[in-house]
Amino acid sequence: MFCSHLKGTSLLVNEKLAAKARTIRDPWGKTAAHVVVESTSVFTNKGKVAAHLKSYQKELVAAKKAASLAARLCQKVQKSLLQSDVQSKLDKSPVTVADYGSQAVVSFVLERELSFDPFSLVAEEDSGDLRKDGARDTLERIRLLVNETIGSENTYSISPLSAEDVLVLIDNGRSEGGAVGRHWVLDPIDGTKGFLRGDQYAIALALLDQGKVVLGVLACPNLPLAPLGVQSSGSQTGCLFSAVTGNGTFMESLDGSSSPIKVTVNPTENSEEASFFESFEAAHSLHDLTSSIAKKLGVKSPPVRIDSQAKYGALSRGDGAIYLRFPHVGYREKIWDHAAGAIVVTEAGGVVTDAAGKPLDFSQGKYLDLYKGIVASNKKLMPAVLKAIQESIDEKPASL
Repeated sequence: MFCSHLKGTSLLVNEKLAAKARTIRDPWGKTAAHVVVESTSVFTNKGKVAAHLKSYQKELVAAKKAASLAARLCQKVQKSLLQSDVQSKLDKSPVTVADYGSQAVVSFVLERELSFDPFSLVAEEDSGDLRKDGARDTLERIRLLVNETIGSENTYSISPLSAEDVLVLIDNGRSEGGAVGRHWVLDPIDGTKGFLRGDQYAIALALLDQGKVVLGVLACPNLPLAPLGVQSSGSQTGCLFSAVTGNGTFMESLDGSSSPIKVTVNPTENSEEASFFESFEAAHSLHDLTSSIAKKLGVKSPPVRIDSQAKYGALSRGDGAIYLRFPHVGYREKIWDHAAGAIVVTEAGGVVTDAAGKPLDFSQGKYLDLYKGIVASNKKLMPAVLKAIQESIDEKPASL
């Protein structure tokens, strides 16, 4: 069931601000107890939350700008892909151009906006294939697209980037990450198959500080602002989720036409009312196992299968109550596939763990070492979810 929890009738910020609290309406016209529009003055809980925000304010601004510009590049490529009559569905060159271009744009913006900080980026791509003789045309397409995207942002007055400049920007992503220092973590296009189909994908950017995820941004160009399942044909599309440790999760329109609103996860304690998300592709997650888990929980709604970390964004605003991911044997999860999404959900009041209930550890380099899979839900529902997971794993050991 989608967003049954949106039927609250009032909003109370906290005891000290009760006199200033006012009933508000969310972007879908419903009075929402779990959606909060807050000014910076609200974050004054004895200075603690305000201090968190101040600590990462410049990084947050840079991350949102980088992800939004990268999304602009990706949207242009996807639009041309979907409008082409001659583009073969088997031709992966458009997503290749968008993937590298997105990484170059994010790298450029972070370096430019945070020029006084040591810069470390852990990202999915490197320039190896683009430096081969047969890739010259592809590299030129990327160069032109990156320059056009950066040029569309009036704050940057630079000479056009050369091919070598673009390759260097891409190779900024070669960092190994780890538990020491600050590291940006990027998936330039999370959900490449969704991108090719014209469906969901995300630009996912996070910041690690001493091994902990302290900031995350998800740019989801094809995710409606309205909750999944209730949007109309005229619903606005394109969401930007952002979260800073200790400060909550916010959603706004990707094009900047709406102000940020604070979101929280679905608070349901009844697993029968809890719809769940899983990967669109069966190759990415064991659908039979998640079906067994849902059955044990008594979940009545069918699974919501969408690509990318857009699932984390939708979960953070309460579209569903559970996210289950169980990759096939031998697959190792990469940190860029979950870092941004994990903090977006946890700052919205949720929990993200492995299948044993252990928190995800992003401090060990590019990979996540975890038990069986990843699960996210609200705090009250999580014990029942973990119990159903273990029971299902015990019944299906061969597949895991």
